[in-house]
Amino acid sequence: MNRTASILFVVLSACLIAGTARAEIKTQWVDYMQGDTPLRGYLAYDNGISGKRPGVLMLHRRDGMSDLTLENTKMYAQQGYVVFAPDIFGKDVRPKTVPEQQAQTALYTKDRPLMRARTQAGFDVLRSNSMVDTAKMATVGYCFGGEVAIEFAETGAPIVGSVTIHGSFRGYPPEAAKNINGRVLILHGADDPVAPISEVVGLVDQLRAAKVPWELNLYSGTAHGFSTPKDAAEERANEESKFATARFFKQVFGL
Repeated sequence: MNRTASILFVVLSACLIAGTARAEIKTQWVDYMQGDTPLRGYLAYDNGISGKRPGVLMLHRRDGMSDLTLENTKMYAQQGYVVFAPDIFGKDVRPKTVPEQQAQTALYTKDRPLMRARTQAGFDVLRSNSMVDTAKMATVGYCFGGEVAIEFAETGAPIVGSVTIHGSFRGYPPEAAKNINGRVLILHGADDPVAPISEVVGLVDQLRAAKVPWELNLYSGTAHGFSTPKDAAEERANEESKFATARFFKQVFGL
């Protein structure tokens, strides 16, 4: 390396370090309401970015506002977005055991209007944030949140993309897909016993009939809930799903 190249390398390195030092992910809990129900969501954004930027609604799994939900919210904020994880279950509802989690999700899968209302309330919080470019908004949902993401998209929400990660796809009226705005990305385990491939194909058929742009990534040897991987195959699926989602957001946001 010659002297000029060495100096350039040092300068670039210093700039990168300085940029990293300025970037700081800010987080805060946000109290809000849906009707008479108090809710508490989680907001994250990069304080080193000025001006408006895309907004991402990060829909939680069946374990609600868990540590993983908070970590995922911060992860997407690190990509340069304003990210809000809405509280679907309620401010003081934190299911711990699998039976408790199943009971909570059942309340909303049986009451789709309530599921949509809770999601809309969170979306309104994100959309009203002064940092958000409201022309560039999208959703990402894990597990139960993946089901919620499609349900919300089918209301005609003003979004440019929806991502569902090991979601479930039951109970959607076939004609509702025509209301979806933007593209849909489905990231799914090929060996998922909770939401088998036949269920995924059913959703894809509805998207095709409605001429909604979609993409499906299937991960071999991967069951449900691979965002908390249980083996090497699910670790691979988890990492690849992160790359796929990051790429998708850049595309739909035009970045």
